Amino acid sequence: MTIEEIKELLSQSKSNDVITAVDQIVSAGGDKAVLAQAYYLRGNAYRQQGDMRQAMNNYLESMELEPDGPAAHAYRTIQEILNFYDHDLYNP
Repeated sequence: MTIEEIKELLSQSKSNDVITAVDQIVSAGGDKAVLAQAYYLRGNAYRQQGDMRQAMNNYLESMELEPDGPAAHAYRTIQEILNFYDHDLYNP
């Protein structure tokens, strides 16, 4: 399966299919740029499922292969979301 086909599955919210497809790409190995995109897309699939830990792990894998890729922004965004809290909720 190609990266474009995986993107299409992701746009259709078929996250389990995306994860399976990326697993096959990763086990086959190959080009660093393709692997970086694959990890990023798998991270997005896990994010769709609400599994932020797995999403972040995949973004980190992608960032190791392509430090300036989109995974860096996605990783920072999840960190900001997880670190956010409303000060007013803790100060009645």
